[in-house]
Amino acid sequence: MKMETIPNTQLIEKDVPSARATWKKIEPFALTFNGYKHWGSFKKCREVADQGVKLYRGRQALNQSLTDLRTCLFFESRRWKHYEKNPTKKGMEYIRALVEAIRVRVQAREFS
Repeated sequence: MKMETIPNTQLIEKDVPSARATWKKIEPFALTFNGYKHWGSFKKCREVADQGVKLYRGRQALNQSLTDLRTCLFFESRRWKHYEKNPTKKGMEYIRALVEAIRVRVQAREFS
């Protein structure tokens, strides 16, 4: 599944899946950002993604930048592809939280 990337500045709310979207709808959106390419390495991409997981598990607001949030979502799509299965219920809760945080940034036109 090859999707075109969408730069943050061109992202519009309609591009962001709904709060109740299935993984089948969210995964293609996750791939509109290439975290490996953006950060220049798997390692740096993973560091950004791990920070998002830590915030979420610590019940803290996902208040990272749009770029960091998209990195987290991209990394989740790669993680579940690696596992060769769809995200678990808990995994989807995190993924939907990321999608909603992305929506907030896009609505606010916070593109960094």
